[in-house]
Amino acid sequence: MSLGQHLVELRKRLTRAALAILAGTIASFWLVAPVWESLSAPVLAVGLADDRETAIQYTRVTEAFDTTMLIAITLGIVISSPIWLYQLWAFIVPALHRTEKRYAIGFIAAAVPLFFAGCAAGWFLLPNIVTIMASFAAADTFTLFTAQGYLDFSLKLILAIGIGFVLPVVLVMLNFARVMSAETILRGWRWAILAITAFTAIATPAADVLSMILLALPMVGLYFLAAAIAVLHDKRVDKREAKLNAEYGIRADG
Repeated sequence: MSLGQHLVELRKRLTRAALAILAGTIASFWLVAPVWESLSAPVLAVGLADDRETAIQYTRVTEAFDTTMLIAITLGIVISSPIWLYQLWAFIVPALHRTEKRYAIGFIAAAVPLFFAGCAAGWFLLPNIVTIMASFAAADTFTLFTAQGYLDFSLKLILAIGIGFVLPVVLVMLNFARVMSAETILRGWRWAILAITAFTAIATPAADVLSMILLALPMVGLYFLAAAIAVLHDKRVDKREAKLNAEYGIRADG
């Protein structure tokens, strides 16, 4: 497609994704209260475990409203993930043929569970990270977390890990679409591990090497699993093309 056609396609995909997120956000308002209660539980648990005062406070007039909206929008993004992930893939591989449509369905079937698994991993790591970060406070001090700052930290952690779990699926789909070869994926394994290590270090901003390792290991495993799937796919494609070339050669000679 021309540049203008790409821009039109991008606008169409972004509009559909935005409408899906908006619908998910509206449907998520009734979940805001239980989600916020669960997210704030680690802060209260720190105070009970260490016998110190901890609390989440609102420091601005609009902060309670901003917190509610941010939680609803984030839940909308998560709930609508099957739709906007499909729009992402449809933009990467426009004008889908029958085979590519099957790839798109496979992309959604693999990406959505992995995205939720990554979000769940971030959710379970959050209490440990909060405990470690709060432990740096001096004894006999009152630790206050602003609602906006704590929520921003928590959601960035959870969503970043969720997106990180989806990236190997993107590699596989790019390989199936003949955009990236298995050799290219395998050749970049050192850079991939370095990037995963840096990503997990940023996503888990705590002096907790164990949390970083527990997060990095499944991501590295997913990367090599994606590489293995790409290798098998390339071998099958090469075998099929060799067979077609052989048959064509025989017919040409005949």
